Amino acid sequence: MELEKNEGWNAELLGATAERLSAAAGLLERAVQELVERQNLLAESTEASLGRLVATVESRRETELEQKLTAMEAELAAVRASVTVPVAHGRKTQAAVPGLQAKDAVGAAGVEMGALDAALSSLSMEQRFAVKAQLLRAGLVG
Repeated sequence: MELEKNEGWNAELLGATAERLSAAAGLLERAVQELVERQNLLAESTEASLGRLVATVESRRETELEQKLTAMEAELAAVRASVTVPVAHGRKTQAAVPGLQAKDAVGAAGVEMGALDAALSSLSMEQRFAVKAQLLRAGLVG
């Protein structure tokens, strides 16, 4: 009889333990779900903050570049205003004169083409072409 009592008691204890374990497993599942939801919210919040930060940095960079562009345009306008067309005896130079000067390796502004090539020798070929094209557009070399 005592054996039957122990087995009944063990069965009750085992059942109670199983119920407690089942309840704990349910609590763990809910906790995991809450953690996943929190992590998703945190990720979304972080992504939004990062987007705002990137937008702010890009906006500052664009403003910086616009200011530099404005300054360079003003400087270019000042340089263009300071460049004068050579005048001979009260007349403007004929159109053929820059061509003649180029044959003598001297630009319209008195820049020797050899000296210009030497000054630009440290640049790549593409960069030299770009600089010379800008000088031609500005009328500084013939």
